[in-house]
This record gives sequence, structure tokens and C-alpha cells, in this order.
Amino acid sequence: MIKEKTFYRAFFALTLSLALQNLLTFGVNLMDTVMLGRYSQEAMSGVSLCNQIQFLLQMLVGGAGEGAVVLGSQYWGKNKLEPIPHIIGVALRFGAVLSALLFGVVLLFPHELLGLLSSDAGVIAQGADYFRIICFSYVIFTVTNILVASLRSIGVVKIGYAISFSTLCINVTLNYLLIYGNLGCPELGVRGAAVATLVSRCVELLIVVYYLKYREKRLNLTLRKLLFIDASYLGDYNQVSAPVLVNQALWGVAQMVQTGILGHLGGDVTAANAIAVQVYQVLSVVAYGAASASGIVVGRSIGEGRKDALRPLVATLQVLFIAIGLVSGALIFLARNPILAVFGGTLTARARGLALRFMAIIAVTTVGTSYQMACDTGVIRGGGDTAFSAKLNLISMWGIVVPFSAMAAFWWKSPPELVFFLLKWDQIYKIIPVALRLHSWKWVRSVTRPDGPEKEENHV
Repeated sequence: MIKEKTFYRAFFALTLSLALQNLLTFGVNLMDTVMLGRYSQEAMSGVSLCNQIQFLLQMLVGGAGEGAVVLGSQYWGKNKLEPIPHIIGVALRFGAVLSALLFGVVLLFPHELLGLLSSDAGVIAQGADYFRIICFSYVIFTVTNILVASLRSIGVVKIGYAISFSTLCINVTLNYLLIYGNLGCPELGVRGAAVATLVSRCVELLIVVYYLKYREKRLNLTLRKLLFIDASYLGDYNQVSAPVLVNQALWGVAQMVQTGILGHLGGDVTAANAIAVQVYQVLSVVAYGAASASGIVVGRSIGEGRKDALRPLVATLQVLFIAIGLVSGALIFLARNPILAVFGGTLTARARGLALRFMAIIAVTTVGTSYQMACDTGVIRGGGDTAFSAKLNLISMWGIVVPFSAMAAFWWKSPPELVFFLLKWDQIYKIIPVALRLHSWKWVRSVTRPDGPEKEENHV
């Protein structure tokens, strides 16, 4: 274990900064869920289905951005910042293409897409109304988040939660005005929530562009630097990011399939799942912040050539991950009833009971998530091994979780609680392969170019 207090102060400062950003980001979705839940259960359920597409987009954007973070943090550790703008430019190209494709699918086939996730006609109608507006935010969201992730690779995190805080304030205010029709505004329901989110995304992009132009001095990013990049970095980026993108895509699609399995069990199950997932996302932000922080710390240590420091670092991080998981799980369990009280009388008795039991299950699995997810996507991926997570999730999600939960739902006719547990139990059993991989030390890799003459630049 690391003894120096300076490490813990620095690590928790970075973790809490990232956790605050995640809290504000997920807080937007939680406020949508709560405010729409108080409007109608169908509206909340419909938007929760649309949020699965948003989650898939977040996974794809996260994969595109993670390649920039892994490469950028190691170059930062080598005190070599010149390649980072080229890497960011590559990441933006990948992200823009992916988000544009998703935008086209959602705009052209909203009902068909939602029909895969639910059999409730009322829920699908509400979701389609939301989709027609919110899809215009996809490309904007992608550009903003890849730029923010890239800045995180050099330790710039404050801009992330400044952006998220502005989004939360704007979104809640516009939700209040446009969902319910307050202060003379039109009552738009789910369309009002979509307009509020779209406006918030536009403001986010304006803030990050202002920051890059007038405040950020280390990278000195300009539009020219992002458009005219050294194409030789495409290969470096693909090597790191392709496995992450595959993993994130598989994970995002799997979450949609899971939502579809629960969605075909009825509107009450869909509503309960929407509440449980949002509560989990908000109350597990420290675990995700610790995972991101550990990736940066590990990547920087490798970039600096301090591989001898990895063993005490990894031992310390594992203890911290378990402690964070225990605290997060306890908070989720204790918050169940107060959260449900916020929804008033719009939830049916069955939806309320299912939500209580779903949150109890998540409170247990969160402990496993905090350890194995942070070790996998934080330490192992930050160390340069981006393929392990993709292989593990491919086998786990598509070989175990989805088949067994589908059989439980549609073949064995199991209770929704058992189906929900089977959709989450991978967070516990993945502890074993992740721990084995972690302690093999085969994940320690340098993904940056060796010091010496640079490749001849080929700008595109």
C-alpha cells in the first residue's frame, strides 16, 4: 500500500472532480425521470427507452474518447504534448461518423426502434415524440464529450463539471416550464423535456469552445489543428481505440437488449427499471470517477517510465475500489424509499414495489461493479491493454447474461426480480477473470511512440 498522503489527496481530488462531473451528467437524466414521472408514468417510461439509445451513444462516444485519453495520458506522462491535438482530431472524426449514423436511424425509424424495446403502444408513442427532437443533439453531444475527455487526459477536469452544472440548471428550468406548461409556456410533456435537453447540449458546446479558445493554454487547440491532422496517428489511435469501441458498442447494444427484455414484461417493469437505473447511476458516480482517475494515474506512470511504482499503486487502488463499492451500495439501499417518495402518486403500486426490489439488487451488485469495472476499464485499460475488456464482455454479456435472462423472462416465465438479477449478476462473477488478469501484469504496455525521430507528417 502507498503510504504518502499526497497520493491520496491527489487521487481523491481527481476522483471527486470526475465524480462531480458524472453526478451532474447523470443528474440531468435523473431530473428528467423524476419530472416526467410526476407528469405521467407512460411519459417517464417512453423517455427511459429513448435514453437507452442515448446510453448507446454515450458508450460509443466514450470509446472514441477513451482512445484519446489512453494515448494522451501516456504522452502527458512523457511531457510530450505535440501529438495530442492530432489524436483528438482523429477521435472527433470517429465520433462524428458514429453519431451521424445513429441520428439517421433514430430520425427515420423511431417507432420501429422503440418497438424492439417495448410492447406497450402508449409508451412507444411517448418515446417517438421525444426521439424526433432529441436526435438533433447527438452530434453536438459527441463533439463536446470527446473534447472534454481529451482535456481530461492532461489533467483538466474542472471544465467538465462546469459544463455539466450549466446543463443541469438549464435542463431543470426548461423542464419545469415546458413539461408542465408553467409561467405561460406551452405544456409539451415529453417534447418539452426533449427541447430542454437539446438547448442544454447546445450551451455545453458553446462553453467548451469558449474554454478552448480563451482559457486552455497547454494544447492551444484550434479548428485548424483539429481539421488538418497528421494521418500517421490514425494507426496509433486505431490500435488503442478499436477494441474499446467494439467493447463499448457491444455493451451499449446489450443494455438495449436488457431493456427490451424487461420492456416486454410490461409498463410497470419498464418504469421500475427506469427508476432503479437512474438511482444507480447517480449514487455510483464515485466508483466511476475512481475508475477514470485510476486510468489517468496508471497511464501517466507508464508514460513516465515508473513501472516499478505500479505494484503498490495497484494494490492501493484495489482496496479503495472495494471501499467505495461498499459505501455506494449502502447509499443505494438506504435511498430507495426517499427516492420513490419524490414520484408522488403517479406510480402504480406494482411499479413501486418492483422499483424497491430492483434497487436492493443493484445495491449488492454495485460492490462488484466498483471493483471489477474500475480494475478493468481503469487500471488494465489505462495500462495499455484495451482488448481484454472487449473479449470479456463479449463472452459474458452475449454468452451468459442475455441468453439466461431471456430464457428466464420468456421461457421459464420467472418473476421480474429474478430476470433483473440475471441481467446484473455479471457484475459479481466478472470479479474473478478481472482479478486474474490484473495480477498477471500482462496488461502493462506502452502505447506511445518511442522517443526519437518522429514519423514524417502526412496531414489530412
